[in-house]
Amino acid sequence: MENWTSTPFEPLTGLAGGLLIGLSVVLLLLTLGRIAGISGIAAGAMTQRGIERYWRLAFIAGIVLSAVLYMVFVGDLQVQTQMSSAWLVIAGLLVGFGTRLGSGCTSGHGVAGLSRLSPRSIVATLTFMAAAIVTTNIIRHL
Repeated sequence: MENWTSTPFEPLTGLAGGLLIGLSVVLLLLTLGRIAGISGIAAGAMTQRGIERYWRLAFIAGIVLSAVLYMVFVGDLQVQTQMSSAWLVIAGLLVGFGTRLGSGCTSGHGVAGLSRLSPRSIVATLTFMAAAIVTTNIIRHL
């Protein structure tokens, strides 16, 4: 196992990111009456037709474009991974399975669902967090 390092504490960056995510959730709900759950948006972009597909593709394009704009205006996008590509693929497949099993992802339940006080989202988010804590402890101590 590689050495684990901590990342720098950057509260203003986290605050800015949180505000932008919250703003996108509110705007999507106010303009289209839709919940900003990325797994549902991505799935619908592949299965829906017409306007339903177009807004979903635009939302995904906005996510990609935000990284490009960050690199243009701020500089290199620092991405650090401490796991092999195989582990990342396995993790991605498990997350995909979990989003289908849980009828949503962390953005849908954790951001949009909690803000609406959805009981289902509260249970889902507590489950996500418990699984993340257990998994992190297992991975770090193996």
